[in-house]
Amino acid sequence: MTSWTDKYMPKKLAEVVGQKRVTDFENWYKEWKKGGKAALLWGKTGSGKTAVVYALAKEKNLELIEINASDARNAQSIEETIGHSTKQMSLFNRKKIILIDEVDGISGRSDKGGVGALIKVVKESKFPVVLTANDAYNLKLRSLRNYCELIKFGSVHLNSMTKRLGEICEKEGIECERSLLKRIARETGGDLRSAINDLESLSRGKKKLEEKDLKVLGYRESKHDIFEVLKVIFKTSNIKNSIEIMRNVDKDPDEIFWWLEQNITTEYENPKEIAKAFNYLSVADLFRSRTRVRQNWRFKKYMIDIMCGGVSISKKEMYRKFSPYRPPKRLAMYGSTKTSRKQVKDICEKMGEQLHVSSRVIMKEYFPVFRLIFKNKAWKENIQKEFNLEKEDLKIITG
Repeated sequence: MTSWTDKYMPKKLAEVVGQKRVTDFENWYKEWKKGGKAALLWGKTGSGKTAVVYALAKEKNLELIEINASDARNAQSIEETIGHSTKQMSLFNRKKIILIDEVDGISGRSDKGGVGALIKVVKESKFPVVLTANDAYNLKLRSLRNYCELIKFGSVHLNSMTKRLGEICEKEGIECERSLLKRIARETGGDLRSAINDLESLSRGKKKLEEKDLKVLGYRESKHDIFEVLKVIFKTSNIKNSIEIMRNVDKDPDEIFWWLEQNITTEYENPKEIAKAFNYLSVADLFRSRTRVRQNWRFKKYMIDIMCGGVSISKKEMYRKFSPYRPPKRLAMYGSTKTSRKQVKDICEKMGEQLHVSSRVIMKEYFPVFRLIFKNKAWKENIQKEFNLEKEDLKIITG
């Protein structure tokens, strides 16, 4: 049975939903010549990077040669997988397009030579090469970027996602109010593929979606105070109740994570219970990290379940006492440094526009160099003039 994400995959570029950079990609393809740069499409999971390549291939009747860089991780496997395909015409003399997905999956010592092999593919290919990544400015892709035209894909806009989900409902004969479709779209954080998958899961065996159906995926229904949430998680041993109230609080799960971390020792007294709660929290932290690194929002569900349910069942019985829950020290620190962090962000964005790199690269790679350069008064004045920096900006850069 064909999944809805495959069934409703765009068949031409005009059908790609909510991406303004599709035109940039199409122009790159039209202007590409042998020896030209590859297109590096980067952005969050579900933003349409792979979909536009599939759409172009269908629209232009191209033979699509695809590999996942996470599977073919070193020079030898890359060469064996697509080496010949990049240099020879297809059996029926069709034009080709080469798609190398998830190039930021090449990492670690075992992948030595992988990036070099990709560069060789780009330089020698007789056909256009498209690469995809979550973050084009990952340090391991530094040398590869020189051979690519970077095209950033933003998250799909909420209204565009809602409209697309509505079109799918209409074609599948499913009745659903726009407000419910909007909630499905909102929960995936701009990931259209996940939203379509959620819609398919909710609609299985139904002709009409209602409010109660959204509970299956744990969508928020009402807002609860953070202290009420902590009280339920710490005082109950019912996993379902702990997870349910977490889903109904108007706070990011990452923030709840730090609230729990701060208050476990406030609530629990038995060392074994404390250790057990922190162990569950550490497992939840792994999924929290995977959500951020892979931009896969479905990992967030596992984080929530383990974080809330695990902490809840770590105690033998409820502590019948009043516990003064305190805000996380980490959040207090963020609050006290909010102004300075905004100033740093503004400086990075200003310099990034002129240097054509991301704010993160400015912070991690350029700031340390500037601190050395600023020891020379003449160089410091030149950079200040070049980037139109204030004296306060210079103080922030030098730390």
